[in-house]
Amino acid sequence: MPLIKHATASVFLFGQLDDGWRIGLIRHPRFHRWMLPGGHVEPDENPAEAALREVREESGVEASLLLPFTGVVPDYPAEALVPVPLWIVEQQAPSESRLPSPHIHVDHLYLALASSASPTTDPELPFRWYAPQELPTLDMFPDTRNGAELLFPLIDTLATGARPQQVSAGDS
Repeated sequence: MPLIKHATASVFLFGQLDDGWRIGLIRHPRFHRWMLPGGHVEPDENPAEAALREVREESGVEASLLLPFTGVVPDYPAEALVPVPLWIVEQQAPSESRLPSPHIHVDHLYLALASSASPTTDPELPFRWYAPQELPTLDMFPDTRNGAELLFPLIDTLATGARPQQVSAGDS
């Protein structure tokens, strides 16, 4: 029997603090690791909307997605275009309350900039900003560390060269 696949969205959330760029991570209550904010895509949203909702809920921070593709855009109304993630990966997921058997997360990995380093609402989970030199000391999944290490050297260029795409959880 094939495993069930769930759409999820996670965010490499970067913030500009007084002493430089930081990545925002949440402490996951089940995995007890520092992870990207993220979670399941709800039936009434697309992955980009889920990404920003999860950032807001889990960290209390407002953010804007950075689009990795800046080439030709087809002639569609702006509201019809869904922002594309940096990467889409399939990851094995253990049982959880929503699904009491192992399953697969089809994770849409986005890049976003925080509007402010300070939360605007109370975060649902422990949340902290980390500098690149702190990553090797954190208890985190290797693929998250690898992605963050790839993005840190590029974030200045991406933040100034890419246009933030505003998507709110209520947009469709």
